[in-house]
Amino acid sequence: MSSTQHTPLPYYEDVSPGAGALPPRPWTPSSDAARLSLNGTWSFRLSPTATAEDDSFARPGYDARGWDELPVPGHWVLHGHGAPIYTNVLYPFPVDPPHVPAENPTGDHLRVFDLPGGWPEGGDAVLRFEGVESCARVWLNGAELGTFKGSRLPHEFEVGSLLEPSGNVLAVRVHQWSSGSYLEDQDQWWLPGIFREVTLEHRPEGALADYFVHASYDHTTGEGTLRIDADPGGRVTVPELGLDLATGESATVPVEPWTAETPRLYKARLTTVGESVSLHVGFRTVVVEDGLLKVNGRRVLFRGVNRHEFHPENGRAVDLATMRRDLVLMKQHNINAVRTSHYPPHPAFLGLCDELGLWVIDECDLETHGFGVLDWRNNPVDDDRWTPALLDRAERMVERDKNHPSIVMWSLGNECGTGRGLSAMADWIRERDPSRVIHYEGDMSCADTDVYSRMYAPHEEVDQIGRRTEAPWGDPELDAKRRALPFIQCEYAHAMGNGPGGLGEYQRLFEAHERCQGGFVWEWIDHGFTRRAPDGRFYHVYGGDLGEELHDGNFVCDGLVFPDRTPSPGLIEYKKVIEPVRIEGDGARGTVRITNGHDFADLSHLVFTWSYEAAGEAIGSGELAVPPLSPGESADLKLPAPPGTAEARAETRWTVEARLAAPTAWAAAGHTVAWAQLPTTASGAGRARPLASGEAARRDGDRIVLGPGVFDAATGALTALGGLPVTEPPRLDIWRAPTDNDNGASWQPDERWGLIWRTFGLHRVRHRTDAVETTPDGALTVRTRVAPAAVDFGLETVYRWTADEDGRLSLAVSVTPLGEWTCPLPRLGLRLGLPAALGEAEWFGGGPGEAYPDTRAAARVGRWALSVDELQTPYVRPQENGARIDVRWVRLTAPDGSGVRIEGEPAFWFTARRWTTEQLDAAEHTPDLEASNETVWVNLDHGQQGIGTQSCGPGVLDEHRLDVAPAEFSFTFSRLS
Repeated sequence: MSSTQHTPLPYYEDVSPGAGALPPRPWTPSSDAARLSLNGTWSFRLSPTATAEDDSFARPGYDARGWDELPVPGHWVLHGHGAPIYTNVLYPFPVDPPHVPAENPTGDHLRVFDLPGGWPEGGDAVLRFEGVESCARVWLNGAELGTFKGSRLPHEFEVGSLLEPSGNVLAVRVHQWSSGSYLEDQDQWWLPGIFREVTLEHRPEGALADYFVHASYDHTTGEGTLRIDADPGGRVTVPELGLDLATGESATVPVEPWTAETPRLYKARLTTVGESVSLHVGFRTVVVEDGLLKVNGRRVLFRGVNRHEFHPENGRAVDLATMRRDLVLMKQHNINAVRTSHYPPHPAFLGLCDELGLWVIDECDLETHGFGVLDWRNNPVDDDRWTPALLDRAERMVERDKNHPSIVMWSLGNECGTGRGLSAMADWIRERDPSRVIHYEGDMSCADTDVYSRMYAPHEEVDQIGRRTEAPWGDPELDAKRRALPFIQCEYAHAMGNGPGGLGEYQRLFEAHERCQGGFVWEWIDHGFTRRAPDGRFYHVYGGDLGEELHDGNFVCDGLVFPDRTPSPGLIEYKKVIEPVRIEGDGARGTVRITNGHDFADLSHLVFTWSYEAAGEAIGSGELAVPPLSPGESADLKLPAPPGTAEARAETRWTVEARLAAPTAWAAAGHTVAWAQLPTTASGAGRARPLASGEAARRDGDRIVLGPGVFDAATGALTALGGLPVTEPPRLDIWRAPTDNDNGASWQPDERWGLIWRTFGLHRVRHRTDAVETTPDGALTVRTRVAPAAVDFGLETVYRWTADEDGRLSLAVSVTPLGEWTCPLPRLGLRLGLPAALGEAEWFGGGPGEAYPDTRAAARVGRWALSVDELQTPYVRPQENGARIDVRWVRLTAPDGSGVRIEGEPAFWFTARRWTTEQLDAAEHTPDLEASNETVWVNLDHGQQGIGTQSCGPGVLDEHRLDVAPAEFSFTFSRLS
């Protein structure tokens, strides 16, 4: 007779949240209790498995002189011990919950420390860890304190009885994989280690174990009610308000409320018999009422971003200066809200949100996305055995962060499917903190939530949701509940590579429908780690570059800022689209309408200026008197009489700007918040049209000469312009290096145009010359057929060259589709090569940055100048970039001023690079692009396909598609000397 013995699971595999940790309490940055930072250089040893070494290293006297050194906070994979792993959805280990692989990298950390002089006697002390991935076991002076999971959450241990004046040995064993890893399948790098602060905190007798700031605001009376509950009790003082209260006692007084636009904080002090802490109190009330999310009685519109914690060298070990830099950049670009995807951020970040003013969705450290590919079998959130771990994560988030006025929603997590565990979390949070609303996107029934949240809903569906006419889903009672809820897009406009497109159309829907209360762009930053190429150039690596077995490539680089936090064109576009002041008008009539789009602030903090421009240059400017409009109010104003010095044929327009009147914590006085341009003449005024031929084309041996142009007589190809060599003759170009959004997402195959274009061979079209003719009117006409191999469709293209007596050369292009095209074009225009010395560009048109049909809101019409190198946008994975929109003319010049001027009719897109489109297409990282010493390649485009956001969202809207159709356009070339 035999029996089966079940060996208990090791602590890193059991489903519990851990053992030995104290109950969570608020993060308190300012206390008079003694603290000792244990950050710094620790001794470190990496083992390949969880059991390769015993725990003798934790005992005092252990000789660790042969160990390596590692910074804490930090990740060992960023300091020469293994490598990061990037996956979006898939777990990088076999899915067998709660088990993890035997190959479980384990880092032993040692720190020996002395208590500082004057460390208080008596009382107790706690050892606090702000963040450790993914599971830790802790000893102090040989005594085991406990274990914990929950990587982005704080854990504390009582250690007062174990401390010695000197020689204290702190030992921490960290496992890369644990049962907790199943709950942390967020779209980011897997980065094990002690990545947030470690602190020893003295806890005097009577120190605060907990406190909860309740500070509501009544918008009808202008009064705030303050009550602070504390354990143990004490007193609360708020000098500005003249308050001196016992904890638990309420007081109602007139206050200025806290909002993201007006982040008014009152300094307070909470004192018990053993501890005194400084607080910043913001009065505000959050409710769902009349089907809307309201703060202080008003509907709010979220102009938000999702933010992972990331630094291109330090991973999730993000310092305070970098956090502030993130938030300052957000505020400077009109962003008013952050979703802390997909875990609570470093607690200091929330304090900065309180100070600078941003709405926050604080999200729990919970995602089980990898179970989705398994039809959610064995999903922990629907398995009661895991519920204590889920509740522990919810409790640690709420208790740590509950005193921040910036937090208006608690989020249960991200992409976890549905289950009883989520309901238990919602019930606990709602009981503990009824003053905020609960968010979760993954349950369409909205059974546990107070808002209806979606990811990447297309524009048409958002319009239906705004009208509360969306399709029914599930149980009729729950469907009716959902239809009555406010709506947000917790993720939309995937900011991967060039893009996102369609932002303006989304924003118009958010503003048109009260129910649609905005959204959060995915996401803030590209997660690319910095590396240095052999030639010394810095670049950034992404998934697959570090030897991962499974990875999701550059899907980790989908932010509005580059890894070094340089704003991308997408952020510049977003700033323009979400401006909180709308400026409209009729330039020809000299009228302008100003509308305040803020939720709370009037316009007294702004000054308005005008400038009048002719041919892209300002010829007059001044201030515009705008009343301090309240939110939602508009004013119609008259602009001054335009200056009378513009040339008769010059293109003229007004530019009106709203700027900060005084410096703020996030920008200097004069910072531009909003702007608009109001044309006063037709945009085509003064631009070139095809020239009447002033000179006749003539054959000269194997050449044809037409004005300043020299052509190959056999092919009709332009080889020189006024003595300037043309290194690649102008000819029709329809290919662009596909963007991430062109390539699209695998789950949306129908419009993955980048792949479809390549299947049809648009990247390898052939040009056949059918005729080279000199016509009786003196023109040179070249007839061609442009088509890819293996298909029977193409483009008949006719080039008609003329010249005038002023030495200008004009090209009129006519394009006629042949056969049946079943896809749009990437681009339609000309490509040519010019000598590499022409490295400076000046143009009149949209700028200063790149723009495409659905990413053009931020392009101002004016005169701009940049080098060819500065025209490039260094996307982490190279792709189509750098086009300037609505160009009337462009000049490309050498340092001595020689070069070429190109005018277009109609206005065109202009791009110039030191590498070909084919080289750009082939590149995987920026150092793959090697500048030519011979040629600058120039694209003059009549049309471009829009960008869209199909890397993880809707494709290009119909109005921005470059459908195949007959087209005519022209360019005029002039030699500059």
